[in-house]
Amino acid sequence: MTFAFDTAALRQRAELAIAVARRVGRDAAAFRADAGSEELAVENKGLQDFVTVADKRAEQTIRAALQESFPDDAFMGEEGGSARPQTARIDTPPGTWVVDPIDGTTNFIRGFRHWGVSIAFVSGEDILVGVIYDATRDVVFSAISGEGALRDGKPIRAARTTDPARGIAILGHSRRTDFEDYLAVSRRLFDTGMDYRRMGAAAIGLVRVAEGVADLYYERHLSPWDVLAGALIAREAGAEVAIPPVERLLAEGGPVFACAPGLAQALAFLVETEREAFEPA
Repeated sequence: MTFAFDTAALRQRAELAIAVARRVGRDAAAFRADAGSEELAVENKGLQDFVTVADKRAEQTIRAALQESFPDDAFMGEEGGSARPQTARIDTPPGTWVVDPIDGTTNFIRGFRHWGVSIAFVSGEDILVGVIYDATRDVVFSAISGEGALRDGKPIRAARTTDPARGIAILGHSRRTDFEDYLAVSRRLFDTGMDYRRMGAAAIGLVRVAEGVADLYYERHLSPWDVLAGALIAREAGAEVAIPPVERLLAEGGPVFACAPGLAQALAFLVETEREAFEPA
């Protein structure tokens, strides 16, 4: 069920999310610059899947700020911080914040700057607000549904690329999917003439498509907190975006496809590969 939020309510949420993402991102960057391995307190959640004390602190800070201002909103965080509001019906909270306090934790741990803070606000099947702090450049990307995409308050647009041989793709991969599938996609893109990169942070990959730096971001399986904010920002910037229905994505995760609109036909094979996941229930 989708609840109606007026423009003022969404702008209030976006403004708070922008301020919190920037503050938390800068604090995490400063902490990482000074911290040794012991201070990071790295824990393994699985093979090549880590969490640090910075992730946990960032999520706690984000959750506290959002719930103080919007106590009726639910919250879903990567590091286990989920909560439903006390005043809303238990089965249908009016809206939910979906947060990845540090997307690209492995990069963060090792000192690669490609990581960010991802905050989305969703209601039913609608992504209403998306905010991403980009640690690489100390900027914040944001979008409100229907109002376009911004980088530090200035409009951005997806690239106008129409020839794959002039395009750059960013591919994501995790051990949740078959490595042979990743190799097959890489080969198929190579055959179209596209160059490609792997960054290890889906949120940052999606905003690179939104701002026209890259022409494609594709990954076969991601958690919802990795996808939602970046998918909205890319879509509002004019990119072609395909993700599973939001409620399914929240429950199961899934693939994401975002590309420059002029390449949608040339790259349609990727959407076809994920047709079942992208179709409505």
